[in-house]
Amino acid sequence: VLDWIQVTIHTTTDGIEPLSGRLYRAGVTGIEIEDARDFQEFLETRGQYWDYVDDALIQAKSGGTRVKIYVSDDGAGSAVLEAAREAVASLRQSDTDGRFGSLDVTLGKVYEEDWANGWKKYFKPIPVGERILIKPQWEAVDPGGRIVFEINPGMAFGTGTHETTRLCICALERYVTPGCKVLDLGCGSGILSVIARLLGAGSAAAADLDPNCERAALENAQRNGVADNYAVYCGNITEDEALKRKLGTGYDIVAANIVADVLIPLASEVKRYLKDGGVLICSGIIDFRKDDVAAALERNGLKIIDTASEGEWFALTARAG
Repeated sequence: VLDWIQVTIHTTTDGIEPLSGRLYRAGVTGIEIEDARDFQEFLETRGQYWDYVDDALIQAKSGGTRVKIYVSDDGAGSAVLEAAREAVASLRQSDTDGRFGSLDVTLGKVYEEDWANGWKKYFKPIPVGERILIKPQWEAVDPGGRIVFEINPGMAFGTGTHETTRLCICALERYVTPGCKVLDLGCGSGILSVIARLLGAGSAAAADLDPNCERAALENAQRNGVADNYAVYCGNITEDEALKRKLGTGYDIVAANIVADVLIPLASEVKRYLKDGGVLICSGIIDFRKDDVAAALERNGLKIIDTASEGEWFALTARAG
């Protein structure tokens, strides 16, 4: 069993987006955000519906805004951790007015078995969109006519619970056609590419910077019976020419659930993968970066054809050609 290191970076609400962008560029693909502002708003606006809010929860969430990442406790994880430290140091150097907080980094050990078992208390079947039901492996459920995506979270990121993932799944429901060819960039657990296959895509390829995602995505494809015509690659899609050649071209759909600071430079690369008339589905876009991402897509010959939002998060769908 592979154990993990939890890396906690102390920041501010303003620091979440620039910090997340730098971490993604450093090779980190799974980020957990604890925004002190969001929790305070929860207490102020929803507290009236709660008879009691656990003091331990308040205490746990009172430590300010934190961005957490998880790296494997091995050589590959050490390399990612070092790159993350450099990214944090670079951001600290650029933060001349202190808007991004202390950016202190603390480390803790996480045992995969304990983490996965802890999930079982909270992770229940989740209907998404009109056709998908995300079901943890240990739950028995009547799908009620929905297509079931079964997942064992382990330490893989992308379980369908986040707004950005749900937005992408809803877009896939609209745009996946029988036999189409799909590419999932920044695939994490492979949730988007596997669900695309379940929706009828004829083939799917996925890529991520994190080598652990390769195993997680393949396991999810196998678990859901779509491992045929499914491939996962590890590498940097904007810099690795060999990877670009492996991925090939002619995709009907490219999905990218990342962050604005990665989507913007990625915009210049996406058209090479899409067939004429193909669509890019992208999310991970915080509300105040939506216009920046849209402008980057349009500069690179992609026309915005659909916009969706949930909370403060946006998804954009753009067509090539």
